[in-house]
Amino acid sequence: MSVSEQARRARTAAEALAVATRTVKDAALHAMADALVARTPEIVAANGADLAAGREAGLSAAILDRLALDEGRVADIADALREMAALPDPVGEVLRGSTLPNGLELRQIRVPFGVVGIIYEARPNVTVDAAGICLKSGNAALLRGSSSAAHSNAALVAVLRDAIADAGLPADAVQLLDATTRDSVKELMRARGLVDVLIPRGGASLIRTVVEESTVPVIETGVGNCHVYVDAAADIGKAVAITLNSKTQRLSTCNTAESLLVHAEIADAFLPPVLAALAETGVTVHGDARVAAYSDAVVAATDEDFATEYLSADIAVAVVDSLDAAVGHIRRYGSGHTDAIVTDSQSAAREFVARVDSAAVMVNASTRFTDGGEFGFGAEIGISTQKLHARGPMGLPELTSTKYVVTGDAHLRG
Repeated sequence: MSVSEQARRARTAAEALAVATRTVKDAALHAMADALVARTPEIVAANGADLAAGREAGLSAAILDRLALDEGRVADIADALREMAALPDPVGEVLRGSTLPNGLELRQIRVPFGVVGIIYEARPNVTVDAAGICLKSGNAALLRGSSSAAHSNAALVAVLRDAIADAGLPADAVQLLDATTRDSVKELMRARGLVDVLIPRGGASLIRTVVEESTVPVIETGVGNCHVYVDAAADIGKAVAITLNSKTQRLSTCNTAESLLVHAEIADAFLPPVLAALAETGVTVHGDARVAAYSDAVVAATDEDFATEYLSADIAVAVVDSLDAAVGHIRRYGSGHTDAIVTDSQSAAREFVARVDSAAVMVNASTRFTDGGEFGFGAEIGISTQKLHARGPMGLPELTSTKYVVTGDAHLRG
């Protein structure tokens, strides 16, 4: 089936979703969750085929980790759907309203986009997250995952479509596009008029290609070159703990810290323990000359190191002479995703928050908290680093547009 035909079927499904009640949509989400758990063995088996092919193809450990599913991960994915069902339905929410001087009643309300296309890499959990968040927000989803997860995605979508149909909604609310050829991506990016919005989720190359070549409007998600800045007024113990959690809690995510900046005044007290702790966890430090003076294990850092989203057991570290220098470094190398300051100085925290132009700015907290679930939004469809209506974790409201409803009583414009 062509992408155009799938998109037309999605538009038909979207018409039904747009008027579906919260009760019906939530029942479908619970049915999807229950079906995932009940059919876990076939999902894990399909995932095993992808993992075997990935190892044979030489995929990195980080990508294989993103790709892997087991009983626990499937259960977590199902729980995310149940949590989503408990969230308020954004559709129909009144954002503002008033009675105009002429007596017209004006309301601005949330409405679904319609058909949402998602292009993503490796992670099969995105298949379920995207399907669920689109359904809850009243949108039909066209999913184009990577070939590396083809078996996993096919198994997941088969389970989801069966559950959606059993709940009384169109199965075509969720469709999987062919991942064996790039033609499906090109067709999806050119399906203006059939697809309302595209969301790319993956590496810099994928995102850039979709943004530059798509004729369909794009909500741009971003890569995560996230920073932890340890200020002169930081508590050493807190700074070490936050650095370790930001870097090592899970290496393969976009909210993992890839760079560490240390104020020169605290370097003597902070760098020895943090370098030792990073070494114990197997992290390779790519440091500038001042960092290298504290350990022979430090690898000399290049400009490219400071601009890199490693997604691996590597971190770039530099000593800076001031908060101003830290902000300048982040502005030069950062991706606008998440940046953190560790400090006991309220004035330093305020200045950092005001000057760092990222989607999320953390004060004395790990960068790993930039996540839809951690923010209480439920499963996210991505983390946007652009500056349009959606920025940061994209939850249910970000998957809606608005329309104005104007109610009169034979009002005529003079």
